[in-house]
Amino acid sequence: MIEELSSSKKVVGTKQTKRAIQSDEVKVVFVAKDADAQVVNDVIETCEQKGIELVYVDSKMGLGKACGIDVSAASAAVLK
Repeated sequence: MIEELSSSKKVVGTKQTKRAIQSDEVKVVFVAKDADAQVVNDVIETCEQKGIELVYVDSKMGLGKACGIDVSAASAAVLK
């Protein structure tokens, strides 16, 4: 499932992910298990309210690498 991030149109980072969710552009959201709760709680709650698929990954660093960036990421989303 996380392989989708490398080949699909995506947004990386919590601010961009929130913006994409609000615009109804998101197919699936990935959240790092080690991300600070206060950073990702809003993303998680909004996904649950809108019925958007939510996938948890082990680490921020792993999520960043899956997105093709050299830094960690708390959340990312695959766009429709």
